[in-house]
Amino acid sequence: MSSDSSSKTAVQGLIYELPSILEPIELAKLFQEHQPLEIELGSGDGSFLVEYAQCHREQNFIGIERLLGRLRKLNRKGRLAGLTNLRGIRIESSYFLRYLLPAHSVRALHIYFPDPWPKRKHQRHRLINEEFPVLAHRALQVGGNVLLRTDDHDYFEQMLAVFGKSPLFGEVAIPQDVFNVLTDFERDFCSRGIETRRAAYQAKR
Repeated sequence: MSSDSSSKTAVQGLIYELPSILEPIELAKLFQEHQPLEIELGSGDGSFLVEYAQCHREQNFIGIERLLGRLRKLNRKGRLAGLTNLRGIRIESSYFLRYLLPAHSVRALHIYFPDPWPKRKHQRHRLINEEFPVLAHRALQVGGNVLLRTDDHDYFEQMLAVFGKSPLFGEVAIPQDVFNVLTDFERDFCSRGIETRRAAYQAKR
């Protein structure tokens, strides 16, 4: 096998190519083992998800990311770690939640350092908005969690307000085994003394 074809195989290994963007995905086709599923919306270079999936091989994980270059990093790291419980999908996070993810199929949604869209005229593009709790509740199993991190104070206040007003969720303690694993952004922010703001919410019946 040539080095080019070998490299191509490695890149494609953990990246799941959607057969359709109109029909919900069949989760059973993604993984060798039927296990509880957690999803990171905006997985970046995969730093968090690869490390967390290594610690929890009894669970399956999907990283949702719009940028192919970042997915390729997740793929490379995941394959080097020998992970069979991790997949990456290239799609917009809100579209994935709304149209492609089967209802009540997920144990946890991880959303770490989403684009803050700091300009007021652009804030309508933020992932965590007034309709997000409805989409998240539909995706989660009863008792499932939404786990949030951001360095942006204004966005964090919006997150708290959105979930605080939702009757579908209640605030819960932050699971330490999750937040002990840092993202690539978080490592950089910590080195510069930038505070990470965190919150967790649990889906009600």
